[in-house]
Amino acid sequence: MMKNNRFLYVCMFLLTGMLLLNSCSDESEEKNNDCLKRSEGPNVVGGTMEFAYAMALPKTEGHWIEATVVATFPGAAGTTLENISYHTDGSGFDQGVVIGNPCENIENRTKVTFARDTCAATLRYHYVVPEEARGKQVSFMFTATSSTGKVVSRGMGPYQVSNMDMALDIVLKNRDCFSLTDMRVLTAAEATANPEKVDFVYSYQALRGVIFRHALVSPTAANLGEFLKSVSLPAGLSNSTRMVRTYGSCDQQLARDEYGVFVDDIDFQTKSFDKAPDYIINLPVKGGAWMETSDGRYRAYLYVNAATETRAGMTISMKRMKMW
Repeated sequence: MMKNNRFLYVCMFLLTGMLLLNSCSDESEEKNNDCLKRSEGPNVVGGTMEFAYAMALPKTEGHWIEATVVATFPGAAGTTLENISYHTDGSGFDQGVVIGNPCENIENRTKVTFARDTCAATLRYHYVVPEEARGKQVSFMFTATSSTGKVVSRGMGPYQVSNMDMALDIVLKNRDCFSLTDMRVLTAAEATANPEKVDFVYSYQALRGVIFRHALVSPTAANLGEFLKSVSLPAGLSNSTRMVRTYGSCDQQLARDEYGVFVDDIDFQTKSFDKAPDYIINLPVKGGAWMETSDGRYRAYLYVNAATETRAGMTISMKRMKMW
């Protein structure tokens, strides 16, 4: 699992920002630009990579008229270069000032045209990772152009894009059938028509003498007879999904209240499921499970974002990777 020292990066970028801002008042210095990747963790298809692009120049050298980012692959819907320049106030809060027109996306190029005289700005770029970039590397070229025609640029990357998929905040109701192939809950009709897609059943039971509560159970004949004997399910379910319990968050992107630890491709590639059971009972909030489908085609890490001990229902988030 990958760890990051975000504090060090932030400090370095703040120092760079101070140097850039000083260049506006020191006319002897050349204009400059710098960039920081703000987002952390694996770069997942459908997820967002965020950057802060800072630019500054002496007032005697005009003002900025345009900022552009060119990516290796065109970003998916939602890719933007904000037309707002950010700075931090005395209380540590971000403050934004509109400095230009809304961005334009043309193929792999995202551009903001400035609408007011500005010698220093920090713009945020949000790149939504497209399917085309899965398993590949992506790079970015940030460029700012001044009113005098001079250009500064800053390259970022390359960054590896994961082969994983990610889904956030999936709501499970009692007796829901879940497909790791589709990364979603199947309707009763879908489960009946496609029993081979049902990898586990979510069940909540308050049993006397047994701490069962929230459970994820493979729909095998043995489990149907022992753990799901009071649950009515479609016929033909038989997948035995191997499961390894975890007791705390393994991933910041899924938990969103943890820091510095992430599930990455290598974790799926090296995870062992030897002798793993095909069910988990009494799964608590902030717990989770590693899973492998019966045929070994998919592996997943599931995290419990929300659950209450006294009633059915939970919210989960997950990462999943196709193994073959």
